[in-house]
Amino acid sequence: MPREPQRPSGLRLWLRRRRGLVRPALRAGIAVALLGVVVMGVSAFAPAGGLLQFGSGFTSAARDAGLKITEIRIEGAENMPEPRIRAALGVKTGDPTLAFSPDAARQALEALPWIAQAEVERRLPGTVVVRVSERRPFAIWQNQGRFSVVDRSGKVVATDRLDAFGPLPLIVGAGAEKYAAALYDQLREAPDVLARTQALVRVGERRWNLHLSNGMDVLLPEGEEKAAIRRLAELQKRNALLDRPLVSVDMRLPDRLVVRQANAPAPPAEARRGSGKG
Repeated sequence: MPREPQRPSGLRLWLRRRRGLVRPALRAGIAVALLGVVVMGVSAFAPAGGLLQFGSGFTSAARDAGLKITEIRIEGAENMPEPRIRAALGVKTGDPTLAFSPDAARQALEALPWIAQAEVERRLPGTVVVRVSERRPFAIWQNQGRFSVVDRSGKVVATDRLDAFGPLPLIVGAGAEKYAAALYDQLREAPDVLARTQALVRVGERRWNLHLSNGMDVLLPEGEEKAAIRRLAELQKRNALLDRPLVSVDMRLPDRLVVRQANAPAPPAEARRGSGKG
């Protein structure tokens, strides 16, 4: 006796009616799953050489499955131009999604001058999201006739459009870019001194002069800047020392303050050499 044909289940009937409505994203997801199965199979049964040869075919399969970059989103960029960020990513819309390495892109981004930290995320089927944290401009550094914008660590972030970053402290000399942040923080505790300071000048890569806006130079002792600045603030409060017509105030000697008036002759070179001070 012939068997009665089985009636299709309700699930199968529903799937038949919905077959034409499967979205491309779902197809791409199925393709990714199948590709993953193939990769696991190849890695389990093929030798290393065969797996390397499979790489190009895997990329082609990903492309054929519709896994292409369709959107690149960049967040957090203020001073770093987006075209430079996109160039460093090494990917563009239309490239295969699975051929893109987020880790390699992150390393390339963090090599850019403005970028302190980067996060790169690949979202299937075709979105790349980039989040960057930029270095903050701290000072304008003058060295050997060249001007640069640096962050607090001394990293050069810009060499042009220096006026685009607002008023920044001026630091001068070799080594100033590495050590100026600590001195600037000490000056912030003495606002009367900071307000009159035009530049922080590194001398001999070991100590500092403060060049004031009235032309006066304050020679700070090596390694004792904080105490000298505190003393300078007290002298300014009591005697308005920094507002007097002086050429320089030498604070390098612990037991005395040496001032040079505007009309006084400069000390002879022999005396300066004999002092042993830089």
